[in-house]
Amino acid sequence: MNGKIKDISLADAGYLKIEWAEAHMPVLMALKKRHQDSKPLKGMRISGCLHVTKETAVLVRTLVAAGAQVAWSGCNPLSTQDDVAAALFSDSIPIWAWHGLSTEEFYWCIEKTIEQKPTLTLDDGADLVFTLHNRHPELAKQLYGGSEETTTGVHRLRAMANDGKLLYPLLAVNDAETKWDFDNVYGTGQSSIDGILRATSILYAGKTFIVAGYGHCGRGAAMRAKGMGANVIATEVKATAALKAMLDGYRVMPMDEAVKIGDIFITATGMKEVIIGKHFEKMKDGAIVCNTGHYDCELNLKDLAKMTASRKEVRPNCVQYTLKNGRKIYVLGEGRLVNLVAAEGHPSEVMDMSFANQFMGMIWLAKNGPKLEKKVYDISEEQDQEIARLKLQTMGISIDTLTEEQIKYKTAYDEGT
Repeated sequence: MNGKIKDISLADAGYLKIEWAEAHMPVLMALKKRHQDSKPLKGMRISGCLHVTKETAVLVRTLVAAGAQVAWSGCNPLSTQDDVAAALFSDSIPIWAWHGLSTEEFYWCIEKTIEQKPTLTLDDGADLVFTLHNRHPELAKQLYGGSEETTTGVHRLRAMANDGKLLYPLLAVNDAETKWDFDNVYGTGQSSIDGILRATSILYAGKTFIVAGYGHCGRGAAMRAKGMGANVIATEVKATAALKAMLDGYRVMPMDEAVKIGDIFITATGMKEVIIGKHFEKMKDGAIVCNTGHYDCELNLKDLAKMTASRKEVRPNCVQYTLKNGRKIYVLGEGRLVNLVAAEGHPSEVMDMSFANQFMGMIWLAKNGPKLEKKVYDISEEQDQEIARLKLQTMGISIDTLTEEQIKYKTAYDEGT
């Protein structure tokens, strides 16, 4: 069978996880039922590079039900759930993914998914897109398009497009309102708190919780930490973001000051070198440090290693660094996204909307790809609202609609006071 995983005997446990996710992803399941007969993705070869979780498995199954030929790899060396990978492998999905990949193995897995010569790509962090551009540019001619799941990836793809380096059209799934304002806030917030708890079993109440970056992900983490009784401080480089944090009730200060009083630190910036040597030097004994950004460059662990006398794993995904001066600092998940390394990622309910966007985005690209320019496109407002309406329906919630008179008033300019 085509693929490579850690242990096929884990498949039964993976099936149970997938079954649970399907029960909590009603929007994607409704879309699967709607399209499984017409098969709008028939003839499409989708290469996917996205965290191998139970929710991703539901997406993969939905793509296959709609007629796609799928090959998959994980988008982070430590985020693959081996039981879920085993279940997909047992379903004859070509998948190359296991927890604990080396950098070389990570890119080897991506290369294996490219061997099918995809017509569509589905990415989280843009490593698949970059690999195609750097190593296989000749394949771009047959690509209808691709989609990108996360903020960091979209930023990089827009930069490529602005430089005229993008070889095929990409869809910014991350920027859909039903993704950005839900997955990033409520998903990242809850799952990051969950990851820290699983790795440390620490009490949040009374702790000083430092959030680096007050974007959607940072806001979610701050909200959930505050709800558990922590005293939250935000650090920022963007004035408007800092102002939002202040008006949301949090203290705001530079990282150079926050490191002196923080108990728990989480980075959510998408930028490198957020916490570096000078910051580790000032942290109190017992400080906990982690990252929830896509890449592991936000914490400079090389700086920390230079200051360290010894290190040991004291709990799963929790490494104690004993500094030369005797103080201890705890790093979670090797500086990679703590919500997926130490926990299970976002709850199924919010991934339901994100992956509904991915699925509908694949159908849109399959239909429109040959007519598109080589640039980054946004999800349409119509798709955003359709997914939100479907989600509300599955929750048993009804909303108002505008009357004909209100619709006319919406675009009128001849009515005054």
